[in-house]
Amino acid sequence: MRDHTYHLLQEHIQKHISVTPDELSFFLMLLKRVTYHKNQVLLREGENCLNFAFILSGCIKSYLIDKKGEEHILTIAPEGWWVADVKSFITNEAGNLFLEAIEPTQAALLSRANQALLLEKTPRFERYFRVLTERAFAMSQQRILDAMSLTASERFDKFRLQYPSLTNRLTHRQIASYIGVTPSFFSRMLKQRK
Repeated sequence: MRDHTYHLLQEHIQKHISVTPDELSFFLMLLKRVTYHKNQVLLREGENCLNFAFILSGCIKSYLIDKKGEEHILTIAPEGWWVADVKSFITNEAGNLFLEAIEPTQAALLSRANQALLLEKTPRFERYFRVLTERAFAMSQQRILDAMSLTASERFDKFRLQYPSLTNRLTHRQIASYIGVTPSFFSRMLKQRK
């Protein structure tokens, strides 16, 4: 992993904590690099989430499917983001989410067992994962507040600010699902904005 991938992950870690070269090498040794095809499902509802995935290139979405068969995207994780069914990963129970590659994706997987080993051998990574969890919780809370207080158009504007590189990489259906509207509503909204 000593290429662009190494630098992306190193930069991500060093934004949050200071680590020695040995600690960083130990962390990287615990990761498994994988490649996913576009539309490949990594995790299904009811399965146990065994890994956190750091996105090296590409993009992964987490979503649930409601009783009507409609998809609701909770998270879009582009390069430099971690993604998992966090509740399943933490509780070691069956999850509620699907994880799927939106485009060809390379990721570095950290298993639950290797995370435990990492935290035992290099405790400063405890802070790294705590910061990630706090940020994810804050973002999740903000999404709930936005859904209750912003119009669809305002949520779309926020999406474009948060994910400027993804607006042209995602389908209108995917963006609509993420901001919580139907594809037909989203199309009408785009026409009105022009």
